[in-house]
Amino acid sequence: MTLSFTRIFSFLYYAYFFASSFFFVTIAALICLVTAPFDKNRRFLHYFASIWGSHYAHVSPWWKLTYNGCDKIDPHKTYIFVANHQSLIDIMVIYGIFKPFKWVAKASIAKIPFIGQNMYLNQYIFLERGDLASIKKMMKDCKKWLNQGASLMIFPEGTRSPDGKLLPFRDGAFKLACQLKLPVVPIVQAGTGSVLPKGSFDLNFSGRIIVEVLDPIDPADFNYEFRPLTNYVFKLMEETLENLERQRKVKNLKQNIAANASNEL
Repeated sequence: MTLSFTRIFSFLYYAYFFASSFFFVTIAALICLVTAPFDKNRRFLHYFASIWGSHYAHVSPWWKLTYNGCDKIDPHKTYIFVANHQSLIDIMVIYGIFKPFKWVAKASIAKIPFIGQNMYLNQYIFLERGDLASIKKMMKDCKKWLNQGASLMIFPEGTRSPDGKLLPFRDGAFKLACQLKLPVVPIVQAGTGSVLPKGSFDLNFSGRIIVEVLDPIDPADFNYEFRPLTNYVFKLMEETLENLERQRKVKNLKQNIAANASNEL
């Protein structure tokens, strides 16, 4: 696909994204109005947001998405999910695991039209990066929701990776896991960075994305010490990401060979 066509299709995608978001956020507000009085963690609203958000990852027929290990998550238990961060579309892709949680996100995302309103309706947690007061409030809010039985979804790198490789982890998620004695569930995404790289708004419409949900990790195995837990999860996710990238390359190669063979017939 040439650069001009890529930009045209990207423009059409973003136009659909914002136009449809107006419709979806209206439905979300109605759901919140009906369910909030008896759904203290707003799980119903989050499931709707999962349908809304994940459908953007499936709207392109050229994106091939594979989810592995989602059955390892018990929706009735409380977890701290940690995922690697490669692209702006990570949020849409992670919604596709269809499990209840609260996002911990940069406050700037709340300024995006319709998306920000949805985040407020869902009572997600915001953070001003580098602001000590905001970090303290974020940790307080995280503890409140975890104690109330709501799981969290955190990007421990704190920002998107420019090359797809894992950046050093910040320790907030792992401190919470050790303090509250809750399991950590690593989620590894491969391919989102090639679909929409950091610093670009041009979408690659032929991407292959793999999401791997790993087994829950009990912080008791690390004597509730957050540094050993952080180091272990980092190495585990790093190895998993390398394996998933190898899988993507093999699948892409097979697809190209099959396409070339079909063209020759």
